[in-house]
Formats: sequence, structure tokens, C-alpha cells
Amino acid sequence: GKDQDTRRKQAIILSIVGAVVRRLNTGGFIVPLLTVVAGSTLGSAFVHKALPTLAFGHYSAPPLGWGDIHTRTRTHARLTLDSSRTLRLATNLARMSGGGAPPIPVTISSMFDGGNIECVDATDCTSALGVQVKVRDDPYTELEKKNHKQWFYFRAAGAFKGVQSQFTIVNAGKTSYPEAWPESTVVYSYDRLTWKRCLATSWSEETGRLAWSLTPEADLVWFAYFAPYSMEQHNDLIAACASSPTATVEEIGQSLDGRPLDLVIAGTGALKCWVIHRQHPGETQAEWYAQGLLERLLAPAHEREGLVSSLLQQFTFYIIPNMCPDGSFRGHLRTNALGTNLNREWADTGDYKAPTLVRSPEVYHTLARMDKEGCDMFVDVHGDETLPYNFISGMEGVPKWGPRLQGLQGLFTASYARANSDMQVAKSYDPDEPGKANLAICSNQIAARYDCLAVTLEQPYKNCISNSEPIYGWSPQRCKKLGASLLEAVAHAAPHLRTAEPFWDTLPPVDAYVRPSEGTATG
Repeated sequence: GKDQDTRRKQAIILSIVGAVVRRLNTGGFIVPLLTVVAGSTLGSAFVHKALPTLAFGHYSAPPLGWGDIHTRTRTHARLTLDSSRTLRLATNLARMSGGGAPPIPVTISSMFDGGNIECVDATDCTSALGVQVKVRDDPYTELEKKNHKQWFYFRAAGAFKGVQSQFTIVNAGKTSYPEAWPESTVVYSYDRLTWKRCLATSWSEETGRLAWSLTPEADLVWFAYFAPYSMEQHNDLIAACASSPTATVEEIGQSLDGRPLDLVIAGTGALKCWVIHRQHPGETQAEWYAQGLLERLLAPAHEREGLVSSLLQQFTFYIIPNMCPDGSFRGHLRTNALGTNLNREWADTGDYKAPTLVRSPEVYHTLARMDKEGCDMFVDVHGDETLPYNFISGMEGVPKWGPRLQGLQGLFTASYARANSDMQVAKSYDPDEPGKANLAICSNQIAARYDCLAVTLEQPYKNCISNSEPIYGWSPQRCKKLGASLLEAVAHAAPHLRTAEPFWDTLPPVDAYVRPSEGTATG
């Protein structure tokens, strides 16, 4: 019938055009030709309607009618190709004709909340190295005598929808933790809400490059080391807490850039539980964790679990969702606005005085408030670049380590692992030898200062091998669930935190302390 006749005509035209394109491309002038053709009214109609399957494998258009071309030619309407579609068409046709494809340039930007990258070369995302970028340094750290870097977050825009594109971090071998790159996968998003793992991520120790390949589904894509948690998200979280009848929010100080240091207080109990997050700003897992903890703790009364109600009567919770707001906004990995690593500022180190209002007001104000309120239990939430699991780094090296603190750490860690299978007890950092802990590190200082259960909790950037899920890996949703699960471990530890009884002598085997072994980048 008529439709079959139309399809036959289209097939003939496509065959002729394909042959012409292959011949013309040998002369090297297909791109200007296509640009001229696409700029004409008839050419635009033809490009839009007659070549969809040849040039855009992903594009679906209704069958072309000859009268349709005539009508659209007369009306001169709705048929102008934008530059990105023209370039994509030219590129795909050139590839299909067997000739060299024109480069596809990309624009790179990290000039937004939490962004970090520097563009080296973005002239062609289809070249061997593709878009080449490098991670920007944190400010120089006086105590550690180095510039940290590892966190990255940027957007790429170009006519690369449906085109296999390459991206390369050329200075990955010079970051703070190059040993972390094996098994790492870059996360990407089109809407900044859902973040997936780019499984085609590779690390070369020989070249010091981290590279990944992606065929974007849009002409704008966002890449990051882990799902970002912006200061706008932080402010939304604080506003939600402030509006809860269960909590109060206090500004206990300001950062060097003048950003508020927010403290959320909930509960009326005698026991004091402190949970702080994101001393290292590039460890965004920590604030996702804080959100999960706070959402459960501050649930409306009609939705509140019995466990939560009981804990709010036993404890007063002091929760700081973001200890380093300046570094978070500036896109730093480990430091505040001045370059200070806050997790080395909890005590003096030789002649280096800490904390101070000049270098580390975030720690100064927090420690002053802790001294005022007291502390019976403490968790410092982080992310670890290298190890592919969640774990607890404990108190083994503090001066007061003994049966009591060992028993508390054992029952806390064991109950956490029972509450959430994403936590495990066997792997961690190699524990400090007795009396050898660095008391300038937060959880060590708190354990020694208040003679209490105080630990560092680490989360992975990678896929969590305890429960492997390659597409999303360790994700914001799982961070939040791990934060919510903290309350089971708090409840389990509560009766033993300040008891004078030798509880450690009667702990069941499931709560026994397990000395962890050193983890590796691949498990």
C-alpha cells in the first residue's frame, strides 16, 4: 500500500545518502557539507525525518511523508537544528562512513557548592584520554606539611548524548591516597538525585591515571567521588530539625568563613551521647549518615518507635551533622578554609597548639561545649578512601584501655553488626599498641578525656563488599540506614556505659571483643 511505497522510497534515499557520504568523506569535507545542509529548511526537514536511524540510533521519529517535507519547507517552521545536534549528526555519519570523526568538545565546571576539578584538556571526549582533568589541592596543612586532595565533583556538558566518551583524572597518582583507586568506581548523575556507579572505571598505577568511559544519556552529566551532600542540603536538614518538637538547634560557634556550626539536641536523659560527622568535608557519606540518624530519632510522635522513645528518655543526644562547613562548600577533601585537618586538632602535638580559634574554631567550640555538658558515649563518623567496608576504629591505644573499655567496644561493635549487616567487626585499621594512641585524633582524645566509649566509624567510598551491589555501590540510602541503625547499638550499650559493676566478666560470647585485622583496598 501507500505506507510500503513510502518506506521503499525512504530506504532508497538512505542508501544513496550513505554512498554519497562515504564518497564525500574521503575528501574531508563532510562536516561543512552537513552544516550547510542542516542549516537549510529542506535540509533540516530531511535531517530530522529521513535520517533518524542512520545518524541517531536512539532517536525515534514518525514515518516521513513526502507531503510533510513540502509542507514544512513552505512554512519554514520548527526545523532548525541546534549546533549540538548538527555536530552529533556529523560525527555519527562520519563514523558510519569509515572516515575520521570530528572532535566533540566538552565544557567542564566545578564552580558550585562542593565542586572540585581543574580542566586540562576538553577538546575531544572521544579521544584516547578524552576529557582530561585534575583534582584541585586543599590548602596547605601546617601540621602534616602537605596539600591533601582526592575529592572531586564536576559537571560536563557537550554534544555527547549517545556517544561513548572518555574521562581521565591525570593526577590521580598524586592524590592523598593513590592506593585507594583499585576497585574504585566514579559516580555519575543526570539529575543530582540518583547516583550510579560507572563500572567502566580503571586505574593505572603505571601512568597514575584514573579513567572511565560512559555513553551519556543526556548532554549534561555530573561526576563525583561519592554522592555529594551540599550546604543547601545541610541547611534543609537543620531547618527540618529546628521545626521538630523533639529537638532544638543551637549555633555553638562559627567557622573561619563565618558559617554556623550547628548542634542538634534531642532527648532529656542523664546519659550524654555525642555523634559528630564530616570533620573531613570530602567524606560526604558522613552527612548522609547523620540524616538517617536524625530522621529516625526525630520522627513524629505518632510514627516513633518504642526503642526511640526509650532512648530519648535515657539519653540527651548532641549531634553535629557537619563539623567542617567551609571545606564542604569549597570542595576540600580533609581540611577547613585555612587548610587545617580538624581530626588532628583535639590536643597539642609537640609545640603545635590545638585547638585554636585561629586555625580550628570548629573543634575549639565543640570541645568547649563537650566539657560543659559531659560525655558518656561518642561516635565520630567518617569515610575511608581505601577499605571497601564499614568498620569501627577503636580505643586500643588510649591510656585507660582495659577490661571495661574493651568490653564496651566489643558489645557496641557486635550489636551494631547484628543490627545492620553492612557493619562488620573483623576488618579495620591495625589497632594502636597500648598507650601509643595519638591523642590529637578526636575519638582517642574523647575516650581519654571522659573515660568513655568513643569510636571512629568509617564508611567506604567503594562498593561495600559485605553486601555487594555494583550498580549503586555504597550509596546515600545505605549510609542513612547505617545511621538509623546506630540506635540499636546505643541501646545495647546503655546499661553498661557508667555502671560500677564488672559487666565484662559476664558478657555473652556474641558480645566478646574481637581484635580486628588490617584491611586492604580490595578486601
